[in-house]
Amino acid sequence: MKGDKIIIQPHHERAARQAAEFMLPELQRSSKPVIITVAGESGAGKSEIAEALAEVFAENGIESAILQQDDYFVYPPRTNEARRRDDIYWVGTSEVRLDLMDMNIREIKDGATSVTKPLVDFDADSIGEERLEIGEVDVVLVEGTYTTALENADRRVFIDRTYVDTRDARALRAREEQDDFLERVLSIEHDIISSHKPRADYIVTRDYNVIENEPKA
Repeated sequence: MKGDKIIIQPHHERAARQAAEFMLPELQRSSKPVIITVAGESGAGKSEIAEALAEVFAENGIESAILQQDDYFVYPPRTNEARRRDDIYWVGTSEVRLDLMDMNIREIKDGATSVTKPLVDFDADSIGEERLEIGEVDVVLVEGTYTTALENADRRVFIDRTYVDTRDARALRAREEQDDFLERVLSIEHDIISSHKPRADYIVTRDYNVIENEPKA
């Protein structure tokens, strides 16, 4: 998303390096692009950890591309905010074109070297389109609140920090007005996002260490 603010801090780098340790052996064996999602609540550090992972992978000769869920919203940011305030029940996965995101990563897994995807301009409050050149990447990092739910992902990283834990990070980013309405939105998102945690392969703990998730039932 154009206009996004990403500030990588040491705890993001630590989490990325720990997560990479789990995944590098598989990535180095794979002959096709591996799709890795990085999910969590607002302000948890999804974009930062995805960028830090790309840097760690590059150090190990693995080329990455990053897809942001923020580009796949039905409406651009300020318009979506107005829609939420008009109808709080709009909040949720219906705000995002997850089906299109899944289609794009399926295209990449099937060998596409470029995909046509949406591109949100935060400052202009608009959604355009771009042709993303993938080339011969080894990994596609897909980051966003609901990306654990994507069906075409190979590995899923879940940041286990709630919207209460992330309040300071959200204030620093300054993308939304920090008011009571936002707290209602984040509470709804929390219920949805936390339900995705069992699907994750790796959990970034509250203090930004990484553990393998409990085996799925």
